[in-house]
Amino acid sequence: MSFEIALMVLVSATLHAVWNALLKDNADKEAAWWVFGLVLCGWALAHVFVGGYDLWAVSAVLPLIGLSLCGQILYGSGLVATYRHGDLSAYYPIVRSTPLIVVLIGVLFLDESYAWPVLGGIALVLLGAFLIQFRPGLRVLDNPKALGFALVALCGTGIYTLSDARAVHTVPPPVFFFWVELCLIPIYMLMFRLYGKGKVEQRGLLMLRSQPFKYASLGLLGYASYYLILLAFSSGADVAAVASVRQASIPVSVLLGGLWLKESHLPMRLTASLMLAAGIVVIIVNG
Repeated sequence: MSFEIALMVLVSATLHAVWNALLKDNADKEAAWWVFGLVLCGWALAHVFVGGYDLWAVSAVLPLIGLSLCGQILYGSGLVATYRHGDLSAYYPIVRSTPLIVVLIGVLFLDESYAWPVLGGIALVLLGAFLIQFRPGLRVLDNPKALGFALVALCGTGIYTLSDARAVHTVPPPVFFFWVELCLIPIYMLMFRLYGKGKVEQRGLLMLRSQPFKYASLGLLGYASYYLILLAFSSGADVAAVASVRQASIPVSVLLGGLWLKESHLPMRLTASLMLAAGIVVIIVNG
């Protein structure tokens, strides 16, 4: 992996951790998430117009748009169901194991191959990420239903990651991102009606009206983090390697959570972060 692409992914991971921490502090997380997606869509549209991109170029990748949306729906519904049936902190490390599912899908269905040092680096990243998020005393096998939903969410992350990576080889990242986010707005409205607290868009628009600068700024951070990942994909970077390096957002989130939100187990989780960082270095050097 080139230094430029690695730097893009690491900056993206840092931005991802920052906007997650800022959004996490909201009492109505469903409404905050919906309005965040709405603002993301707005920033993407602004980028399309400023950059002079053809908004209708997306017609060349409509199947990949559909695949990405399927992945997003699997991820979102699987995550909600996992939360409803078990302790999310026990299963979230599984949901976040995107590099593993990307490698498996690539090897089994896309005829991809990976050098052993890269696979070793990915394994280090996954182990470090798992240990960072793991909570002592939580047993994932005690609740097969929650484990199953977590695996559904994991498959969703792999599907939309691979489809996004392929789509931006044909369509400019802002164009692809805009259409995906636009389609997700009504999908999340329906999902939150079925699984959440009713009309999320009403509460979300009230949030946006009362704090426009806050959510516009959050959306800009979020858009920048996603755009950099899509830009890395469009530059030809290996998808599994990018997904692994992107896991750098986890130790940044841990640091923010420990120092800002006063979360527990900071020393143990930072130690695991070193393992994750070592894996990232191996991937950058050998990828």
